[in-house]
Amino acid sequence: MARVSAREKLTKSEKKLSGIIYERGVDEQSFALIRSKGDAALFGGFSTADMKKKLSVPANRALADFLPTLTIKAKDFATELTSHNVMEKDLKGGQQISKEHVDNNKAVRDMLNERGVQPETLPPAEDIAKLKRKLDGDAKKILKDTRKK
Repeated sequence: MARVSAREKLTKSEKKLSGIIYERGVDEQSFALIRSKGDAALFGGFSTADMKKKLSVPANRALADFLPTLTIKAKDFATELTSHNVMEKDLKGGQQISKEHVDNNKAVRDMLNERGVQPETLPPAEDIAKLKRKLDGDAKKILKDTRKK
């Protein structure tokens, strides 16, 4: 449940950031590039595509759907920090915002490394979609069992 919750939170943070930066002159294509550069900073130079290949993530699925909870939360923290700083520093345009996002992901990576964690070496986690289906099934079973009593 913690991993599903973390993934949902990351999705909200990414939507928030995209809304903020669209207002500041960044289009959808540039946003994808900013996110990819952030991933490369977090994963020690491995791009989003590199990490998807490394973790055997299907091309049509999001990398975060297969990341362990710690990495999802790391991405979320860096994303929230970027949103905050874009507003606080009144950053505009793809270059300024991209640099901020890369710097934040690098800072999160540095902190993880200090604690002995290299995000790119963590094993993949179960597909979040499968995990959600399992949790939904478990919840229905519990509900059914409680109605019997």
